[in-house]
Amino acid sequence: MVFEKVVSILAGQFDINEEDISLETDLVNDLNADSLDFVDLIMTFEDEFSMEFPEELADSLKTVGDIVEYIEQNS
Repeated sequence: MVFEKVVSILAGQFDINEEDISLETDLVNDLNADSLDFVDLIMTFEDEFSMEFPEELADSLKTVGDIVEYIEQNS
């Protein structure tokens, strides 16, 4: 469930097909996410999952799997 929501958000933000996103998808190398994208994503994830992401966490979120794991462990 978390993975599907994260994929849907990423597909919408980066205008790509959901099928092209996996747990191994790298936010920077595969999706070309920049710092503004990260801010937007974090705010969207916080709203969608009713949780907060610490600022220092953003640097450790490299892949879709990292995001899914954090949300599953902290929501």
